[in-house]
Amino acid sequence: MSSVPAVSLPLAKAPALRDPRFLRAHLLQPLLATLVLSTLLMSLGGDQWVADQWYRLEGQHWALQNAWVTAHLVHRVGKWTSTAAALVAIVLCTQAWRGQRLAAWRWPLLYLVLAVALGTGVVSWLKSVTNMDCPWDLARYGGTREYIGLFASRPHAMARGLCFPAGHSSAGFAWISLYFFALMVRPAWRWRGLAVGLVAGGVFGLSQQLRGAHFLSHDLWTLATCWLVSLSLYLAVQPLLQRSRSPHRTMPAGEQA
Repeated sequence: MSSVPAVSLPLAKAPALRDPRFLRAHLLQPLLATLVLSTLLMSLGGDQWVADQWYRLEGQHWALQNAWVTAHLVHRVGKWTSTAAALVAIVLCTQAWRGQRLAAWRWPLLYLVLAVALGTGVVSWLKSVTNMDCPWDLARYGGTREYIGLFASRPHAMARGLCFPAGHSSAGFAWISLYFFALMVRPAWRWRGLAVGLVAGGVFGLSQQLRGAHFLSHDLWTLATCWLVSLSLYLAVQPLLQRSRSPHRTMPAGEQA
């Protein structure tokens, strides 16, 4: 019987990981942009200015907090959609590692699964150790608490804040890992992959801001966290991928002719 033909991948030319231009474009420049924007939003009042506009447009209360579009369609269905996409990636990854037909996709798919899981996981962990409130908790927006900055001392009697960085938008921003996934399999598609993550995370983040659940900086740092996780994992996996594709790698005895 003839075996099922393997699904091959073109040997995508990987960027030189030690090239300073790669790290400058993918690490230093995004980090600098994040710090500048974070200063404008968190230290110079940008967060409150943006939230003030949404709050005013909604009639001096969070009219969209429990609206069907924001609370159900974007928040709940959006999370289910991201989870379903992750499950599809897990199934494909499992199949790739169990047989030879998708062997060329093993490392790219494993990368994608790990990047999405770690991106959302790290954001969730950061939410548990930072201590910042949601806009809807603050007296400025109809709540009961005063605004306490990220590094400011918080009164012991005040309940913990669990709103920084933004958890829901991580279900979208984690998919910016598709940018690096495309670098492994078809670099020309990397901008499409990046667009998927940015659009999904942007929609999720905007919806939560309209509900009063997050400031803009919360989503900014979720994006930065997911990008850093995706980049770090790419730097770790790329050499393994190239080694697996090397035509000169040593084959196990059972595979030799």
